[in-house]
Amino acid sequence: MIAKLPRWVLYGGVVLAFIAGMINAAGYLGFRHQAITHMTGTTSLLGIAAADGDAGNLLHFGMVLLTFFAGCALGGFITGDSALRLGRRYGVALAIESGLLFVAVPLLHRQIDAGLWLAASASGLQNAIAATYSGAVVRTSHMSGIVTDLGTFLGQWLRGAGVDLRRVRLYGALFVGFLCGGVASALAFPHWQERTLLAPAVLTGLVGIAYVIYRHRHVTRALEG
Repeated sequence: MIAKLPRWVLYGGVVLAFIAGMINAAGYLGFRHQAITHMTGTTSLLGIAAADGDAGNLLHFGMVLLTFFAGCALGGFITGDSALRLGRRYGVALAIESGLLFVAVPLLHRQIDAGLWLAASASGLQNAIAATYSGAVVRTSHMSGIVTDLGTFLGQWLRGAGVDLRRVRLYGALFVGFLCGGVASALAFPHWQERTLLAPAVLTGLVGIAYVIYRHRHVTRALEG
């Protein structure tokens, strides 16, 4: 059983899932029509390009994988470990993610692949900093694990086994956040095109600022108490 989730973990996770949903949907709707935030499909496309001997796609999909991996490495370097803890430098990581998305927008608007690589790096960074809290895996950039766990919980419940309802609520909230991000991107894209990514870029920066303020207040109260 996970402990009661602090608001910063629950709210922050849902907002980050919403951001990732926007980024991924914008990738599907953009000029390459491909996922940005999760690597399963990209790995398959890389394999197809290798089989076809398509050097251009081999380079592109290889770079998407490499930049996502590099973003994950950067996230691990900044935050230090895989456990969500107040006091980690999440604000720094989110500021970098926001900056990567801002730089990606004009490149994507010009249909330059490097914009997708930067967006993939930002997604990898986000996925690396949102890891675990009290035994619950908090992934915000892809839903395969979330849907798997929710399905497993349902199967356990049907068997009459005990289910961790806090974890069910957390994963359900993350799923809804990601889904709503995709809806928001689909509504915005006809008007903004690739500039749709400006919205998650701004939101990521705001989440980073909110985290820094929350952390400062928490530390201040702890010192006063």
